[in-house]
Amino acid sequence: MLYKRSSQLFAEAEKVIPGGVNSPVRAFKAVGGTPIFVKSAKGAYLYDEDGNRLIDYINSWGPMVLGHAFEPVVESVISRAKLGTSFGMPTALETEIAALVVAMVPNIDKIRFVNSGTEACMSAIRLARGFTKKDKIIKFAGCYHGHSDSFLIQAGSGAVTFGTPNSPGVTAGTAKDTLLARYNDLENVAQLIEANKNEIAAIIIEPVAGNMGCIPPKDGFLEGLRQLCTANDILLIFDEVMTGFRLAKGGVQELYNIKADIVCFGKVIGGGLPVGAFAASSAIMNYLAPIGPVYQAGTLSGNPLAMAAGLAMLQALNNDAAVFQRLEDKTAYLENGIRKVLTENKVTFTINRVGSMISVHFDESYVVDFQSAARGDNETFKKFFHGLLNEGIYIAPSAYETWFITDALTYEDLDFTIQAIDKVSKTF
Repeated sequence: MLYKRSSQLFAEAEKVIPGGVNSPVRAFKAVGGTPIFVKSAKGAYLYDEDGNRLIDYINSWGPMVLGHAFEPVVESVISRAKLGTSFGMPTALETEIAALVVAMVPNIDKIRFVNSGTEACMSAIRLARGFTKKDKIIKFAGCYHGHSDSFLIQAGSGAVTFGTPNSPGVTAGTAKDTLLARYNDLENVAQLIEANKNEIAAIIIEPVAGNMGCIPPKDGFLEGLRQLCTANDILLIFDEVMTGFRLAKGGVQELYNIKADIVCFGKVIGGGLPVGAFAASSAIMNYLAPIGPVYQAGTLSGNPLAMAAGLAMLQALNNDAAVFQRLEDKTAYLENGIRKVLTENKVTFTINRVGSMISVHFDESYVVDFQSAARGDNETFKKFFHGLLNEGIYIAPSAYETWFITDALTYEDLDFTIQAIDKVSKTF
């Protein structure tokens, strides 16, 4: 494929935008080459500035559960825009989507909307500290909760891709209050709690990790975290920015029947527009201003365009009882096809999948945490990425990212993808 126009646009962007991109993983630094500039998208497909059509397996990093330019979402945004794009005042729409989320997700009473997943997780941590009156948090190596200072301590995704998991600009004082645990290792978490007795406000986790590839929780891991938190007066925070409304109507809490104290949302909840949210019981959420002492605010929080898009998306998911089974079936079909052709071509690999999140790791060992994810053969991944790109398939340009499946994909698309992987893997 030719990417002449994308190359020109990237050269122009580099002059006025750091690295030519507004989010680092888009820059193709991990895989080499020039990033693709998108002109439009519809359903399961991207159309770039050079006129190429690509089958999309990142889907804006998760929110396009029902496909790009999903008509109810598009129509809702257009109709709301005609009434005004921002007010900085309450609207009935905010209450309507809040009530729907509370009805769909177990174990929450109230929700506060913000503008990004980063902001949601940052605010949840502040709320947890205010509620518990303790300062320290535990996060897990390889889990990414946005770029707030507290979280850039061995974060996953782009931070790992660029080899800078501890970002300059994060103060030593902030870093000392973030304790780092190993994903899927309960004993390690228990040791941290014992060594920091009565100092830990919260444990924050991607309950299904998506920023070191897709990594499922081991049997009993989330249950064990819940027990540790309950026994030590620690709040358990599920970062469901990726998993919320994707793996089940009620997210991972529903999928695994685990109760978190605070849940963070993003991506799907905005139907593709910039939205985040955090939710909890009334007892916890009532600690927020204006009725509680923990301050959090934002002029664009509850923006009517984002609320309209999110409401249309969530209504569609809520009203379609079979959508999550369709996503499961399609992703399982893709997994089985990939597994078959990579095995036949004698490629060393392992595949992780939960629902419609899936990742291919070029290593023979099970991938259960950051350390095992980092063992993957990145040179093989680079060949894999560019080989698929040449076949008209777009996956994340980083070995540390999950793929996200959309219901807009047809089985013909999946067969085409499997055949392309067969072709590409023969060149390894």
